[in-house]
Formats: sequence, C-alpha cells, structure tokens
Amino acid sequence: MNTVLIVEDEKMIRQGIRAMIQRSGVPVQNIMECNNGQIALEILGSQKIDVMFTDIRMPKMDGIELVGAMQKLEHKPLTVAISGYDDFTYAVQLLRMGVREYILKPVEREQIVEILKKLEEEIQKNNESDRETRELGCQQLKYMILNEHITEKEIQNVTQRFERKLLSKEYVVCCLENSGEETEENASYLCLGDIEGNCVYIIGRENKEFLLKNELADAYVGISRLHSGVAQLKEAYAEARMARKEAFLRAKHEVEYTEALLEERGKVDEEKVHQIVQMAGTDKISGALKLMELFLGEIRRDRYSGSVLEKSIGIFMDEMFRTYQNVLQGEEQGLLRFQNIYQFANLEELMEELAVWLIGFHEKIHTEFDDYRNKSRMKQAIAYIEENFDKDLNMAVISNYVSMNYSLFSYVFKQYTGKNFVNYLKELRVNEAKRLLEETDMRVIEISQKVGYENEKHFMKLFKSQCGVSPTEYRKNMQFRDR
Repeated sequence: MNTVLIVEDEKMIRQGIRAMIQRSGVPVQNIMECNNGQIALEILGSQKIDVMFTDIRMPKMDGIELVGAMQKLEHKPLTVAISGYDDFTYAVQLLRMGVREYILKPVEREQIVEILKKLEEEIQKNNESDRETRELGCQQLKYMILNEHITEKEIQNVTQRFERKLLSKEYVVCCLENSGEETEENASYLCLGDIEGNCVYIIGRENKEFLLKNELADAYVGISRLHSGVAQLKEAYAEARMARKEAFLRAKHEVEYTEALLEERGKVDEEKVHQIVQMAGTDKISGALKLMELFLGEIRRDRYSGSVLEKSIGIFMDEMFRTYQNVLQGEEQGLLRFQNIYQFANLEELMEELAVWLIGFHEKIHTEFDDYRNKSRMKQAIAYIEENFDKDLNMAVISNYVSMNYSLFSYVFKQYTGKNFVNYLKELRVNEAKRLLEETDMRVIEISQKVGYENEKHFMKLFKSQCGVSPTEYRKNMQFRDR
C-alpha cells in the first residue's frame, strides 16, 4: 500500500501505531499523522489515502463525524476505528458506514499486523479489478476510434461508462510519441496508451494547460480542437493525429489542429532518395548523410509536409530491401523500425536514428573508420561535456567542437560510451545533482540551475524518473545513511 493515515489526538498512541505499522512486515510507502478529524478530512480531500486508522473520541471532529463526512469523497480509504470504550453502538454505526475493523485500546501489535495483511490483500484485489476494468474501457474507446463501422449500441455502451466522467464536458485529444505508457484513468484525463504508434490522451478542457506543462512537458504533442461526447471522439483523434505530425516535423512541444494542416507541401524527390540508397553501399556515406541533412533543412524551412516525408521513407526502405537484399539478412528488424516514423519524438530524432543505422549498415560493408582518431575525438568530447555540462549543451555544439559530422558523431559516441548523447548528459547531470544534495545545503532550485536545468519542475521530474525519489527525499535518505 502507498499511504496510511493515523488520526489520533494522543501523540504517544499515534507514535506507537506508527511503529507497529513500520514493523508489521507489510510494505507501506508513506505514513502520515494528524490529531483530529478536521485535519484528517482536509488530507483525505487533497490526496489518495489507502488505509486510515482513526480514534473515535477527538476534539473538533471525532472519528464518527470523520467517517460520515468522508463518504462524499471520491477516494475513501479502508478505515480501522480505534476506541477506548467497548461500545457496541459505536461499532455497529461505524461498520454500517463501511469501516473495515473496530479495535479497542490498548492496541496490540498482532492486531495491527493481521489487519494490515488483510487490508493489503483487499487493496491488491481492488487494484487488479480496477486495472482490468480500466483496460477493458480503454479498449472499447480504441475500438471506437479505429473502427469505421461502429454501431449505435456500441456507442451507447461506451457512453454509459465514460461520458458521465469526462466526455460529457469539453475535452481535447492529444497525440504524442509512444513512450510505452500504460492505459490510465483519473478524473482529469484518460491515457489510452498506444494507438497506431502514438500515445493518446483524452484531457478535460480545464486540465489541458496543466498537463501540457507538467506530465507532458517533454513530449511533442498534437492537440485536437475542443469536442464533447463520445460520438465526436473519432474526429478529435483524427485532428490530434494530424497535429501530432506537424509537432513531429517542427519539433514543437504543442501544435493545435487547424485546417491549414491538411495542405500538402512539396513532392517526393525520388532521385535523391535513390542516391542515398546507392551511396550507402560505397565509400560515399558522408555524401548520403549530407543529402539527408539537406532534406532535413528543407523540412525545417516548411517546404515539405509530413506526407512527403512518409512517402520518402517508404521509398527508401523499399529500395534498401531491393538493392541490398543479401546484405540485409539478419538486419531486417533494424530497418523495419522506421516503418512508423511517429514512434520517434520528432524529426530530429528520426533522422539521427536513421543516420546511425545507415552508418552501422555501411560499417557492415566497409570497415574503414579510423578507430584511433574517433576514440581521440570522443575523449576530447567527453572532457568538454564534463567541463560544460551546466551550460546549454546539445549534440550539434559538441560535434562542431570536435570537428565531426553530426550523424557520424552520434554513431561513434554511442559506440564509445554505450549511451546516446542525451542519456549520457542526463546521467552526468543527475550524478552531480546527487553529489550536491549529499555534500551541500544548496536549495533544490539552486542545484537544478547548477547542473544545467533552468526549469526546476523539469529537473525534479527527471531526477525522480532516474532515482525513483524526489531530490528532497534523496537528501533525506542520505542523511539517514550517514547517521
């Protein structure tokens, strides 16, 4: 279980129950305490509590009033009532309101252990049931989005489950790169997971800006117009998918759908695609990479639409398979990764990965790279990164510094370090942040800036994804270690 709340006006009893919970053997992530029902109700209204132990007689708001008041909340904890009086009337009243257990003081450790084990089992069963229900509901929504011939009855079934929660109000659909997010449902959004290679969210209008600036802050998001009702979901998804393609091309955090996105720009240059394919098998690989960079530049200048890129990649793959059929044996999966270009965050990432693959393919045919020179340049690059990681660094800056082609640098750097540039820099910064948290009293915002992140929220999210805990929690844990 994640969080347990102990509501008891006597400090010694609260601390005793806390100690029993900590020694129970049941994993509990967080234990909170308060001394009356009024404060407890505020806590229950602001965050999800899994289990609550509450005394009956307390000042301001007693346990019976607390249990009654919390019935209006969306998330009600599994509750254990504690009383100093063997009063059958109390017990009956509380059990009728859903209290799971009623125990008398003095509280015994064996009781706490037995109750926690029972409640943990109930929580796990509920979580599994919620997960299955959520996944079934999300599958129904996916079916609605993708199916051309949805029936009125099928729409009604989905409407009964979702329209009263989210889709009755105005919402937007957001499409972003597929990061493996599982289906998820809460009051402010639905995450449907993967649809056609995109991760799809349905977000209430009032929560749109908050989610874009927080949970989706690092993504490249296509956003539909405002819609309402299940029947408009398919149209909203189509708009978001179109806007996502533009966000991908422009490497923009947010692109909102407009009809202008439907316009075609440019046409496929099959001759240049053919040249890239032919150069890949010769010593002119740098020429192939140059043509790719020129094409990337043309897209940056808005001369091509997403459909031109899709067709160009399709022609490239077909010609590679046709021209190098024998050489590609055993390497097919690597090339097939580029079938769905929108699985990548943006065009820059796609072209980087494609260039890395192309160089690797060229390496298979021609092993003519100067190993010693590349290693020397990588040492030079790493020294520069370690001296300047607190600045606004990117791979273009480093590749220019060591006088290497951008795509070639990307490939050699990954071969040399075992990590791509972004992950290497991220790991270096997080390690320095951990050192500063352990050895200094600097504030988290100061540490964020010290290691190269101007946005404190972005830094805190990144740190937690790497370390499993927030910077503040990490510092606290290190203090415990040094005692």
